[in-house]
Amino acid sequence: MGKLLGLVPYLIAVGAAWSLGFVYNVYYGGELSWLRQMYEDKMAIAAQIQAPRRLLVTGGSGAHYTIDSKAIERGLGIPVVNLGLDGPVGLDVILPSVIDQVRSGDIVLLIPEYLILLDDNGLGDRSASFGVAIARPGLGGIPPKELAQEVWLLGIPSLRALTKSAVDWVERGKMTGYYSDPVSDRGDPTVTKERVGQWWQLPIDSPISSHAIERISQFRQEVEAKGGRLILSLPWVYASKDEKTIASVKKTAQELAKIAPLIYEKDSLNLKTDSSLFADTHYHLLPEARKIRAQQLVEQLKPLIGVDARQSETNDR
Repeated sequence: MGKLLGLVPYLIAVGAAWSLGFVYNVYYGGELSWLRQMYEDKMAIAAQIQAPRRLLVTGGSGAHYTIDSKAIERGLGIPVVNLGLDGPVGLDVILPSVIDQVRSGDIVLLIPEYLILLDDNGLGDRSASFGVAIARPGLGGIPPKELAQEVWLLGIPSLRALTKSAVDWVERGKMTGYYSDPVSDRGDPTVTKERVGQWWQLPIDSPISSHAIERISQFRQEVEAKGGRLILSLPWVYASKDEKTIASVKKTAQELAKIAPLIYEKDSLNLKTDSSLFADTHYHLLPEARKIRAQQLVEQLKPLIGVDARQSETNDR
């Protein structure tokens, strides 16, 4: 008994240290904390917008950093909310994390990056931790063992993250992260991050996985059960146009089109070869490119959602 009592101070110290690490990672300072905050802000925006019909755009960061919601809203005449999140959260967690915001009459536009379309199990590096951060542990069917391990690791910040936060605090008076910048009143990013290193064209070596096909098909059923409608779009991506990439994207488009209406440029397959359109990654667009992408989406969506030319002209003015 005496030995056990002797361990109490040690256990208390360990528990306190773990708790501080958890608070840092999930609530303030760690990268996950900024992603959680961005998600909560987007959900609050969607909850506040009352309209008979809305366009909810979702996916990973290739949706978040790709669209200009206000420009699309002007073109279609309906409220638009950017619910794009982060690719490593994984398809199986992204989709159930946004489905609660879908209402009768809504149109859901899913723009998934190939990162999540090609994944074999729908889970990414941040799947388990993101579910914990938004108080929905196990979201997406995370295996219990993986969930337990992730919860434990959330109390152990990396030295690199702590060092960055310390430098931020000294130089800026606050901690920052990739997603720490505020979003607009429609969920769009308010800060543009630009690439520092050299560009290279992204190859796409395989088509959509069978798991992604099944999960997106299920998502369509979930959206329709709420009275909404699902539309899919291939992402814009700075990519190679080698034979294997083109074949993979064509096959992906064929499979997605079987699930729901799919919009994309038939000639280019949304594969872009001009790096000046892109910000810091192969999917993220610069502000001017987002406007071009927005106009493209407006023209592609009009015939699908019943927006006539006179209505869109009025909204443009």
